[in-house]
Amino acid sequence: MKKTFSLFLTASVLLPSLSMAGVKSIYGDDNRLDYYQASPDMKRLADSVVSLWPSAQTRLNGGGYDLATVSFGDALNLCPGETFREQPIGAFCSGTLVGEDIVMTAGHCITDEAKCADTKFVFGYNIDAAGGAARTTVPAKDVYGCKKIIKRDLDKQYPGIIGLALNIIKAVLNKAGPDYALVQLDRKVADRAPLPVNRNKDLKEGAPVFVIGHPVGLPVKIAGDAKVRDNGHRAWFTTDLDTFGGNSGSAVFNARTNLIEGILVRGGTDFVPGPSGCATQLRSGQDDGKGEAVTKIAMLKKHIPALPGNKEEALEPVDMPAVELAQPAGDLSAKISF
Repeated sequence: MKKTFSLFLTASVLLPSLSMAGVKSIYGDDNRLDYYQASPDMKRLADSVVSLWPSAQTRLNGGGYDLATVSFGDALNLCPGETFREQPIGAFCSGTLVGEDIVMTAGHCITDEAKCADTKFVFGYNIDAAGGAARTTVPAKDVYGCKKIIKRDLDKQYPGIIGLALNIIKAVLNKAGPDYALVQLDRKVADRAPLPVNRNKDLKEGAPVFVIGHPVGLPVKIAGDAKVRDNGHRAWFTTDLDTFGGNSGSAVFNARTNLIEGILVRGGTDFVPGPSGCATQLRSGQDDGKGEAVTKIAMLKKHIPALPGNKEEALEPVDMPAVELAQPAGDLSAKISF
């Protein structure tokens, strides 16, 4: 008889990045693609993106790990027709392989060594075929633990109304700091290539960018057709990427070079009330809203070992096909079961 068990997760456990870093939203058209919709070159980049899970939501089962998830639509009481409504959610942050055993993510995702030790880093959480199911059982070789935090930085954010004013003043005075963590995994990653970072000049405003990560803890998504809005800050720049809580820690790439330019860390509102008491994703014009904040790779590149053999030169641009998607939206308390 198969042993089963379940656990109840509140919003603070299921999607901690929503409350810790501000949340994200859709600008203009919804440009998010599933893994199976991407070109082979884009899939190659996505293969090096990792999802972060609480250890309690992973269970070793024979030669693989079962991932505890819940329906996106059920968990957030999404309105009918919302994009990805029927897909599962469960990961709390995203990350990217930047060394043979090094993952880059947001500092607010990995707060200390205890949090790191209680996190599983899972590669291959995706949907790899049209009409297929999300991979909620993954091979044991694709699940890693934390050995240690190599380097972490997190800009202090002040709470409350007065804190909001102080945070705004910091941003205006260009004093806001970075938000990143570099984690050494418990072993070298097999069958996945570390991705190169930009070690040269900053992006210019208007430069095209794309992001790969796990919005709301969904299977991996790729989103492009976006640009750098403002690069006048010391530690971060803003974009109009279509991202959500759960994208925290996602690598943001230069669409001209495919080099990593930064880490998605915070942004605008995700969900708003819809008809009949359900929730819907917030949509705005491409140039509206405050944008999504990205910690510059310059803030941490010196802590990332250079890749051997000129592998950090610009890569060939990858194809980002335009795909028309059906659209993803409360009490986030949910029953999650294996």
